[in-house]
This record gives sequence, C-alpha cells and structure tokens, in this order.
Amino acid sequence: MSPTTTVQTTTTVREDTVTIDTPLTQASADRALKQRHRAMWALGDYPAVVRDVISELGPVLVDACGIRPGERVLDVAAGDGNVAIPAALRGAHVVAGDLTPELVEAGTRRAGAAGAQVDWRVEDAEALPHPDAAFDVVTSCVGVMFAPHHQQAADELLRVTRPGGRIGLLSWTPEGFIGQMFAVMRPYALPPPPGAQPPPLWGRPEHVLELLGDRVEDVVATRRALRVGAFGTGQAFRDFFKACYGPTIVTYRHIAGDPERVAALDAELVALAERHDLGGGAMEFEYLVLTARRAGG
Repeated sequence: MSPTTTVQTTTTVREDTVTIDTPLTQASADRALKQRHRAMWALGDYPAVVRDVISELGPVLVDACGIRPGERVLDVAAGDGNVAIPAALRGAHVVAGDLTPELVEAGTRRAGAAGAQVDWRVEDAEALPHPDAAFDVVTSCVGVMFAPHHQQAADELLRVTRPGGRIGLLSWTPEGFIGQMFAVMRPYALPPPPGAQPPPLWGRPEHVLELLGDRVEDVVATRRALRVGAFGTGQAFRDFFKACYGPTIVTYRHIAGDPERVAALDAELVALAERHDLGGGAMEFEYLVLTARRAGG
C-alpha cells in the first residue's frame, strides 16, 4: 500500500492503581517501566506543549476520522484532551484515557472550561480496561506511539474497536523534526528496556500496517506538516523543551552530572532547530495521519 494523500459540563475520573512487586519478574518489570513513563509525562508542562505548539493536531485527527454526534469514541493516551475535547464538542460520547494521572487531571480541568462532556480515566494503552468492540471510533494523537510495546498497543486499539468502526492515529515521523529530535537525544538518554520499540516507528505507514495486519481495511495514510512559529530562535526551542517536555527533561537529568555532555546536547538541539528554520524562527513538524476501518463490519 502506498500512502494516499487526501488531504452543563460533567467529567468523570477513574483511576487504576499500579504497584511494583519484588523481585522483578517480567510482569513487575513492566509495571516499573509504566511507572517511569507516568513520571516522565508528569514532568515539566505538557499542557503548555499542547497549547503553544501542537493544539492544531487534535482537530486534524477529529476531521480525518469524521467523528459524528452520538458516536462512541475512545481517545487513547489522550494527554490533556487535544482530541477528546473537540470530539466531545461535536456531540460524540467520549472516553479519554491516559497513563499519567496529572494529565488526566489537567484534561478534566480543560474539558470543564471548554464545556465538553468527557469521561476521563487513568488507563494503560497496552491493557485497556474496556470490553471488546466497545467503540465506534478509537483515536490517538502523538500518544499511543509512546507505548513501549507496539504490537500489544495495536492489538488493544483493534480489540476495543467494533467491526466496521474506525481507527485514527496521528504520529510524528522518524524523518520529521520531532523524530530527528529523538534521534539527537538518543545517545544521551538511558538505553530503552528490552522489547521497547522507538516511538517514531508509528510515523511509518508500513510499520503501522504490519502491526494492524489484515484486521483493517480502507487504509488512508497521509504525511502532513505542522507549521510551528512559537520559537524565535533555536535556543528558545531548546529551552522550552528542556522546561516543558517530559522526554527531554528525563534525558537532561540522565546527564546532569556531566557538564560537557549537557553542553553538547544543548548545542545539538539548537543546531537541529536552526537546520529546520524556515525563516523568522518558523519550523515544520512532519507527522503521519493514518485512518483505517476494522474489518468485519
């Protein structure tokens, strides 16, 4: 398949608890990994990243999925509601789940301020607490791509989508700015645990189609670019992501005791931004929108 270009508020919060057992069995190691992911995304100010940088992406995915009033929608790894809130404002019945309680709390506040009815829950994209075929539409916007076990996450997306229902995914591409930012940070970061896969792979249609297999049909994959003008200089970009974006914060904490490596990463991130500068500090962040219909409907 070659990608085809097409171009009264109530909110419920439910939280699952996660414990870490000892000694470290495979299951307890996985729980420890999820705890680290929760902590990472709670660092900094991810809602500021959404508000100041990527707010346009949620409505893009809502439009791509054609979400309609009355449909049952699950937004996976929902952050603070970049997809869930516009979907709810269209009249859909929306459940929004995220692994990080702090983001669920932020989403609850944001939905309330917007007058959007969203059922917020703390939940794991790799073990969704929903019945089979429970939703008409399942979405994730630069969210599920960060689940460490790609096949497990993809299987869950499919399981909770009804036959004939739609799946919509928006992911950073490996070749785009954010994918390249992760490539720059990789030598400075903790090595990934065994079995974890790089998030930007979700930005390759062939990878997503391998995960979904013949369980989907009517696939449309489109590469697009988000124009970002929030940063006047490479230094401004770097400093914002150092302060607000969990993965960048964790990477810098890992090398905090080595000033030379900190300075080297500082310089590499500025150089990356300058290479992508379109003039006046504007940049483009490439992403993939992939929609599909679950087979069997």
